[in-house]
Amino acid sequence: MAKAIPRIGSRRNGRMGSRKSARRIPKGVIHVQASFNNTIITITDVRGRVVSWSSAGTCGFKGTKRGTPFAAQTAAGNAIRTVVDQGMQRAEVMIKGPGLGRDAALRAIRRSGILLTFIRDVTPMPHNGCRPPKKRRI
Repeated sequence: MAKAIPRIGSRRNGRMGSRKSARRIPKGVIHVQASFNNTIITITDVRGRVVSWSSAGTCGFKGTKRGTPFAAQTAAGNAIRTVVDQGMQRAEVMIKGPGLGRDAALRAIRRSGILLTFIRDVTPMPHNGCRPPKKRRI
């Protein structure tokens, strides 16, 4: 006799399977990480839970092409398309890193129709950083 497959959730309380699409988010935070080799766009709600993400690598760009502004623009467009469908209207933008995709990603976000409340650069800056290793003696 075949074993019964247990169902997650029940029909009585109205929750079946995935409920990610059911979450409506009017406001969110868009994180752009632009390194020299790749650009990663992560979109979270205001509590920091990831709603959507995309990167130049997942958009099909390979090798050095991932660091280009066009790849960043495509990645931003892909990530934003899903959250616009979920009803996001306003967003804050946090940009991190020195890469070429910074401005291109921001341009794509502006064009998407989401109202930006503020744009902040959160690139980590060392305040004279770590102590260097001691000099080699020959």
